[in-house]
Amino acid sequence: MTCTLVLGGARSGKSAYAEQLAIGSGKEVVYIATARAGDGEMAVRIAHHQRQRPAIWTTVEEPLALAAALRQWCAPHRLVLVDCLTLWLSNLMFDGGTQYPDVGQITLPERFHTERAALLAVLEQAAGDIVLVSNEVGMGIVPYGAVSRAFTDEAGRLNQAVAAACGLAVFVAAGLPLVLKGAPC
Repeated sequence: MTCTLVLGGARSGKSAYAEQLAIGSGKEVVYIATARAGDGEMAVRIAHHQRQRPAIWTTVEEPLALAAALRQWCAPHRLVLVDCLTLWLSNLMFDGGTQYPDVGQITLPERFHTERAALLAVLEQAAGDIVLVSNEVGMGIVPYGAVSRAFTDEAGRLNQAVAAACGLAVFVAAGLPLVLKGAPC
């Protein structure tokens, strides 16, 4: 089974590229959406992504228990597309309304560590093909505020760990894919 990480910035074309990989696989596709519509703007973004997807794909909305969803839906005849890891990370960091101090050491919720470890374990033993989409957020200026820096740090660590577990890693910029690891099938 194959595991692919597709990275890129906002509106880089990473989701469209991942969707083309899914279509090109010729397999049944399950799309695991991690987004939560916390406001109107995010609801518009989610609706845009929903319109872009082929109607025959199964959509599973799972903002937190990603590893459990992958265990449930991965199968040899299926490709599971996860969009996206950084929204999932945000959901975990702020699960249950977690508040962080403006200064000082940021302590992440225990569930974050448990879910992250479970995800990495699932990727090592997946029963089907997986494509994971994630934002590359560490290429800009250092964010202002401890929480923003903690998010950027954790996103970078998560992307590194997932890339290590995947056979293929692709960076997308301006809609153009650049293979970082492995060879496209």
